[in-house]
Amino acid sequence: MREQPTPRWQRFQIIWFTVLLLFLFSPGKLEAKRAEQKVVEAVRLEKPVNIDGLLNETVWQGPGYSDFVQAEPLDGQLPTEKTTVWVAYDDKALYVAARLYDSQPDKIARHLARRDDYVEADWFGFDIDPYYDRRTGFWFSINPSGSIMDGTLFNDEWDDTTWDGVWTGRTYIDEKGWSVELRIPYHQLRFKKQKSRNYIWGVNFRRVIKRKNEEISFVRVPKGESGYVSRFARLQGIAGINPGRYIEIIPFTVGKAEFGPVEENNPFETGEDYWANGGLDLKVGLKSNLILDATANPDFGQVEVDPAVINLSAVETYYEEKRPFFIEGANTFIFGQGGANDFWNFDWGNPTFFYSRRIGQAPRLLGSLDGEFVDYPEGTAILAAAKITGKIGNGWNIGLLNALTSREYAEIQFNDTRLKEEVEPFSYYGVFRAQKEFNNGRQGLGMIANLVYRDLKSENAVNELNRNAFSFAVDGWTALDKDKSWVVTGWLGGTRVSGSEASMLTLKKSYPHYYQRPDTTHVTLTGDTTTLSGWAGRVTVNRQKGHLVFNAALGAISPGFNITDLGFQWRGDIINAHVVAGYRSYHPGKLFRNWMVAAASHRNYDFGGNRIGEAYYLISRAQLLNYWRLDLLVGYYPDQWSNTMTRGGPLMRQPSFVFSRFDISSDRRKPIILSFHGDYFNGRNDYKYWFGQLNVEIRPNSNFSFSIGPAYETNRTDLQWVANIEDTLMTDTYGTRHIFATIDQETVSAVIRMNWIFTPKLSLQLFLQPFISVGKYEGFKEFARPGSLDFNYFGQNDSEISAEGDQYRIDPDGAGPAEACYIDNPDFNYKSLRSTLVLRWEFKPRSILYLVWTQNRWDESHPGDFDFSRDIGDLLRASGTNIFMIKFSYRFQL
Repeated sequence: MREQPTPRWQRFQIIWFTVLLLFLFSPGKLEAKRAEQKVVEAVRLEKPVNIDGLLNETVWQGPGYSDFVQAEPLDGQLPTEKTTVWVAYDDKALYVAARLYDSQPDKIARHLARRDDYVEADWFGFDIDPYYDRRTGFWFSINPSGSIMDGTLFNDEWDDTTWDGVWTGRTYIDEKGWSVELRIPYHQLRFKKQKSRNYIWGVNFRRVIKRKNEEISFVRVPKGESGYVSRFARLQGIAGINPGRYIEIIPFTVGKAEFGPVEENNPFETGEDYWANGGLDLKVGLKSNLILDATANPDFGQVEVDPAVINLSAVETYYEEKRPFFIEGANTFIFGQGGANDFWNFDWGNPTFFYSRRIGQAPRLLGSLDGEFVDYPEGTAILAAAKITGKIGNGWNIGLLNALTSREYAEIQFNDTRLKEEVEPFSYYGVFRAQKEFNNGRQGLGMIANLVYRDLKSENAVNELNRNAFSFAVDGWTALDKDKSWVVTGWLGGTRVSGSEASMLTLKKSYPHYYQRPDTTHVTLTGDTTTLSGWAGRVTVNRQKGHLVFNAALGAISPGFNITDLGFQWRGDIINAHVVAGYRSYHPGKLFRNWMVAAASHRNYDFGGNRIGEAYYLISRAQLLNYWRLDLLVGYYPDQWSNTMTRGGPLMRQPSFVFSRFDISSDRRKPIILSFHGDYFNGRNDYKYWFGQLNVEIRPNSNFSFSIGPAYETNRTDLQWVANIEDTLMTDTYGTRHIFATIDQETVSAVIRMNWIFTPKLSLQLFLQPFISVGKYEGFKEFARPGSLDFNYFGQNDSEISAEGDQYRIDPDGAGPAEACYIDNPDFNYKSLRSTLVLRWEFKPRSILYLVWTQNRWDESHPGDFDFSRDIGDLLRASGTNIFMIKFSYRFQL
């Protein structure tokens, strides 16, 4: 008998809300009264400033501002070195100067880095809130070598490095220390133009003295408190400026040459291929607070290749976005995470409403025509894309993105005939995001809407793809108290997809929906509908500050919710709740510089009331006095149900297991940096998993770094799904045989990186990933009874199994009435070597020359048999492809 979940769920609710009330009404120390807001006066320039870092202009000879305070390592103490800053302006730009005194100038850390790559060096940073909304802004950083970083600030405390502005910074090192001059054009900042009033902006200044691990700031944020942008000093004195209209055009041209193995008689694999292309990027300041970015026929051949993976689960692999057009300003489209400064997830994957990798993804139609040779496109071309970001009306942050992708065809050689078949339709993608804060950020409200339309013409496309997809969701937050110590955040959204009856049937039978599950009553599979709709939402309570750690959430995703046309979805048909409670210390003691301990628990149910997840965790994090870091997580999963392990079949019992996760990393100031990450799982039914990765980073001098991260992974489980085969005689599992096996899998890989920075604008970067994964399947069996962990093993009790070539022949009852079936041998031995070498020269701001070499080689010999020396030899001898690319872009400012 299956246990009834309701009493357990009620007990869990009682515990959850009891702990919540205890923390809500705990007498924890309230936030100290905030210091009075500092004021910085900007001075109008009378003479031009030469941006050279020398600080020899008259405007920099005044007293400036020097009242900085430590954030690290001694919070609230005076800095060990003096820093003075000045701010000036003219009609076109803002100017910032800093004198960073140093008693030992020969020890200033001055590592070179490519733009937006953080290195362990001294840094000076300038942050500005030109909207003066106390929530958002821009930040600019420069180190003594002249390497720069920049980005945006949002949600009061978060930052994003994907924005690249056009600004100038220079540094100079002398016997006093080092100095900085910055020039930031107004058209790079977004603010509301004032006609009759002076401008009031928020500002902060930061400095890092790396050899001391000292961080100082003009505006202090005490440890244990929340808020950053909301604490900025007030910058005043700016008046009579004229930002002007900003228009930037960047045409580019690309040339590629691909060389690979020659396949006899294959007209598509001749060993070489040449290709040239061109396009245009456009940036227009529609107003001083709105920016239009557009691209026509973009090419992203300079980005790093995706890592190799072996995915044996039903969940698709999530890949990070790397294309510049989509990552710049990506924080505008972040949904459901405003207001709170911390979010926890336990066995819950928050749906991503906008997953930009959908635009230009690999074609999904395999085609219906067989041929001797097939030339299948690797990706879908983006014809054009445009986005508008900024603020409108009474403080609404908006983001609007539209993209068109081309119709793609596979070429098929059939005898002496060359055919074309559509493998991806012409498609439109659109997303709109809006968000507004109220009452100085105490409340917020936002929304997001997605639309996908596909022009389906071929029969395959109509039967397999969704024609339309629409989603709409709202999110928001509110502080529960005056000091904003507690914040509640939440979101709620719905989706609706439409297509043919055949495409909807396919969608309902796929992960994570599985409407065909035979032992459930809350979903029903029908083949006469042309739409699928669903909803999802989550509410979270978070403790924002102080020593107490608390976070609790309740979320749900309905069975019909489907965001995958323009988003990413980890789970479906789930109700999830968790609670985390703990304590953290921010101040150094005898052993630790800071530490945190917490306990957590979560539980999941599906919409039919089945308990499909439960776990208990102990969590600890610490930084030692020598700046080493330690993280440890241990947990226990008791027995529970799984509604996905049979891939659309009945519920299966999932046995209990324990797990742990451990991380350690050394002091990053040293020339050799070590880190280790390990995972260990051990459960009943012969389940064992172990993963370990050691990373070594070597920095012998200021402009070169090399890192290698070898990893080893082993996975053994007797619950690896293999196939589902229909058989009406298998009445115990509703007419389908769900075949499982024991898998022994070993994976050896490494991530190798080299960065050679000649100047802040000229760099050479290498990415190299050798990857070997071998899986051996044995002990084939079929699921015997719903709600159990019972199996019928093939080769026992009159059943038969035998290998026939690359297949297994399975007869479930020998001489009985059941027909024999065949499954492909699932053993594998996948070997891959992926590498990218990029020479990047930014000879002018946003004008860049790329020289790129990409190599991919692979081998699949000896499936199921792992021999490292043999397999690495096979990989090095394997044939592959070499792609050489040159890309040139030139920026014109109008």
